[in-house]
Amino acid sequence: MQNIVILSSMEFLFRFLPVFLIIYYIVPARWRDAVMFLGSIVFYAMGDPVFVVLLLGMTILNYLCGCIIYFDTRSGRNDRERRIILIFSVVIDALVLTLFKVLAVAVNPSLLPIGLSFYIFKMIAYQADLYRGNIKRNMTFIRTAAYFTMFPQVTQGPIMRYSMGFSHFSRQVSLERFENGLVCVVMGLGMKTLLADRLAILWNEILKIGYDGMSTPLAWLGAYGYSFRLYYDFWGYSLIAAGIGVMLGYPFVENFIHPYAAKNIGDFYRRWHATLGSWFKDYIYIPLGGSRVGVWTTIRNLMVVWLVTGLWHGGTLNFVIWGLVLGAIIVFEKFVLSRNETVSAIVGRCNVLIVIPLTWVVFAISDLKMLGMYFARLFPFFGIGETVNPADFLRELGMFWPYLLFSVVLLFPRVYQLALRHRRNPIVLTLLTFVFWYSVYYIVNSSGNTFMYLNF
Repeated sequence: MQNIVILSSMEFLFRFLPVFLIIYYIVPARWRDAVMFLGSIVFYAMGDPVFVVLLLGMTILNYLCGCIIYFDTRSGRNDRERRIILIFSVVIDALVLTLFKVLAVAVNPSLLPIGLSFYIFKMIAYQADLYRGNIKRNMTFIRTAAYFTMFPQVTQGPIMRYSMGFSHFSRQVSLERFENGLVCVVMGLGMKTLLADRLAILWNEILKIGYDGMSTPLAWLGAYGYSFRLYYDFWGYSLIAAGIGVMLGYPFVENFIHPYAAKNIGDFYRRWHATLGSWFKDYIYIPLGGSRVGVWTTIRNLMVVWLVTGLWHGGTLNFVIWGLVLGAIIVFEKFVLSRNETVSAIVGRCNVLIVIPLTWVVFAISDLKMLGMYFARLFPFFGIGETVNPADFLRELGMFWPYLLFSVVLLFPRVYQLALRHRRNPIVLTLLTFVFWYSVYYIVNSSGNTFMYLNF
């Protein structure tokens, strides 16, 4: 039943979600946190039954630690005790995350619980916000547990803060919110099934050809195809998760803010997976001192954040290289390029449109020998002949150009914004209806691809 945790699966869309929504809507408002918690545990248990005990155990531990921090904060006493409890809870959370990440790399990938990083990050943020006094209301166990385990977010995020939907009791459900959320779900479903999953086939075709047997044009097509696949896979998931949240009365959590419209790579990663970037900034970068303590310390802090970001994505060396390369480019943009506004604008946009796809190749290929071979195809003057089979590019482009074209069109913020603004227009409604049922058709007639971030 692991398919239930894939938000684009038939089991989720036509079984779990409708039943959950009916129960959630008909119970009194004061019981909805309990329905959210219990429904989320059922959801998680159906996908990862072995590790549901871990999720419950970490939920109970973090709630109890949070209670001590909260009451000591409110009373103004025991600042030393608050720090000890904060450090204890964060260390336990970090150790659990590190342990399972190491086991997944060293022993078996199946030992990594689904969504472990995302609910652990929520728990760390919760403790830190309590310590800082950012959470003003007393927390009940059910409400806190509902926040930690909230099923649209528990497997892949977004990393919603407690203050965004759980600090206040005025959560509202309505037909209008249901409609707005449904539009986001349909758009996200289309991005996942009609773009990301189709472009995954392009990457698989390149794997079949082999990095040593493809032409340079196909290598570049593969780099951009993989970039689009990753983008629409995760943006699609984020829209589905955020849309379900809106249907349930929570605020919309914007996780992708049109990153390919960014002015440079630093701006790109403030827009890409924005809730994760915000988490790293608030709970690692700023506690290290941020940019307030001099140039060299700022550079150190940035590199530490990007090293941690790389290690968080995976334990193989390519992820470390990916994180450190991005950190170095962002440092260069911040302290060198920024001295000349015109040069910064030109080079920054080139970095977004050319360098970002190249870094995704590093992200995608864990074998360093194969990675070197791919880059030798991208830049044939580094040692390998320019082309092996020049016809391969035209063949793959002929099959995948519609998906690539739509991927490029959706990169423009205005296209997405127009669709949202005119979502009640009959033409847009017809298109959304077509997207939904065409997506369902693809889901039914394929084995289904899991979301790429499912095991982070």
